[in-house]
Amino acid sequence: MHTIPKTVPAASIGRAAAMALVDAARAAAAEIGIEATIAVVDAGGHLKAFERADAAPFLTADVAIDKAWTAVSFGLSTHVWNAILEDGKVSQLAHQPRLVAVGGGCPIIWEGRVVGGIGISGGNALQDQRAAEAALAALGFAMPA
Repeated sequence: MHTIPKTVPAASIGRAAAMALVDAARAAAAEIGIEATIAVVDAGGHLKAFERADAAPFLTADVAIDKAWTAVSFGLSTHVWNAILEDGKVSQLAHQPRLVAVGGGCPIIWEGRVVGGIGISGGNALQDQRAAEAALAALGFAMPA
């Protein structure tokens, strides 16, 4: 009888690393000069760590979470989604309620595997993207393409 695998191993970001990313992102946002909301999700897109600066607008909470979710969904940074959605073959993805196609969301990549996503909201798209990338670099995660 031929046996087939019933499960696959799944790597996901741990709590300590998620919290450390929040700390690193807070420092990066402060250096850039923005009051930000920071969300880290695990490999399944579920919220793992979260922080909203006192002065960050309340809408940034949902946006940061959805940026992290978008980044982990396909392992792509959110700033690349505008170009992807221009292709008529995949443009229907723009109708997904949580898909965010603005900078500030990055996949968290460890040893070649997507283990989570980070989303930052509070500045403009480029500021959010830079803060997310700085947090990943500070903890030694691979930089997304």
